[in-house]
Amino acid sequence: MKTLKIMMCSTVLAGSAALFVPAAKAEVTDADKTFLMMAAQSDQNEIALSKVAQTKSTNPQVQAYAKKMITDHMMLTAKMKPYAMKWGVTPPTGPDADHQAELDKLNGLSGADFDKEYISQMDTDHHKALDAFKQEESTTTVAAFKSTVAKGETVVAQHTTMADSLQAKMA
Repeated sequence: MKTLKIMMCSTVLAGSAALFVPAAKAEVTDADKTFLMMAAQSDQNEIALSKVAQTKSTNPQVQAYAKKMITDHMMLTAKMKPYAMKWGVTPPTGPDADHQAELDKLNGLSGADFDKEYISQMDTDHHKALDAFKQEESTTTVAAFKSTVAKGETVVAQHTTMADSLQAKMA
């Protein structure tokens, strides 16, 4: 009887101890940090190009799209900022060299030529970003970040669909 009590107590203690073993913590990877930097750069690029479009375009649909890009990409920047701070990543504060060149090109255009170039760039950029968001969502193991990426993917998918539609109307 004494042996049975000892075995039962041991089993209960072992089972209880298993409840207190911390779950394996998902570690941020270099790929997560690289994605974060790409997404932050993409936000800065879209905001800069869209600010120009908001003032230069005479097409109400393009102006509305540009306004949405500014609002949504500022929101995405805010959602990603805590991860950048936590992971020691310094996000960019302006467009990259390629998009600065695109800004210079856009500033030399007007009317329908401006609108076509802007929407073409938005379409290209958003298709690339959407692919990156899908990839990151499928590979990151950081649960909270995965959720943020999934929400961002939804926004970028919407932007991509809108850009596709506007580009088709301008063809």
